[in-house]
Amino acid sequence: DQLKSVDAGLDDTIDFWILGILCKPMLWLMRLSYSWIPSWGVAIIFLTLVVKLLTLYWTQKSFVQMRRLAQLKPKMQELQQKFKDDKVKLNTAMMDLYKREKVNPLGGCLPMLLQMPIWIALYRTIYGAVELYQAPLFLWIRDLSAHDPYFVMPLLLGVLMFVQQKMTPTTGDAAQAKMMLWMMPIMFTVFMLFLPSGLVFYILVNTGLSIGHQKYMNRKV
Repeated sequence: DQLKSVDAGLDDTIDFWILGILCKPMLWLMRLSYSWIPSWGVAIIFLTLVVKLLTLYWTQKSFVQMRRLAQLKPKMQELQQKFKDDKVKLNTAMMDLYKREKVNPLGGCLPMLLQMPIWIALYRTIYGAVELYQAPLFLWIRDLSAHDPYFVMPLLLGVLMFVQQKMTPTTGDAAQAKMMLWMMPIMFTVFMLFLPSGLVFYILVNTGLSIGHQKYMNRKV
């Protein structure tokens, strides 16, 4: 605000990288929440809820696609058995099946692809915005731009991701499903160990909301 008040374009010297188009609205939302309740932890929860609502349509479509793929699993296994010696025919038959059933095999990846730019933008916002840099998050985390000193949140995130994978409809074989069940949570936990705690908290809240949404959809189905 002080840089902007000079009215010489100095506010553009804050380096949000190429994702400034996302960083500035995110920072505005968090500052808005902070003006109501002076807690950056609450502000990040507020931001997560807003992003979740904005991406709800695509998340819903992705869930439907994954459910449809799981329903097609017996047909896919039949094709794999029929064309086990001919990979080209198997791929063609699989694509025909997807087209006939109007299913996108990559549809389940959409929520993750939507979230990735947001994660990177939040990472840049934490280091670029003076309000967030070295600001307290809650309890033992006195600097949301530094990693969790006791690694509580990354480990909790790994547990939540394991639960989420357990709830996700599987489309591959048993060995592939088992690998995804264990590899994804372990990989994410390792990645999150030394990332800013503010970013890990956002992903943690987002994962918790995703589990709640998935549980609701499973019950509805």
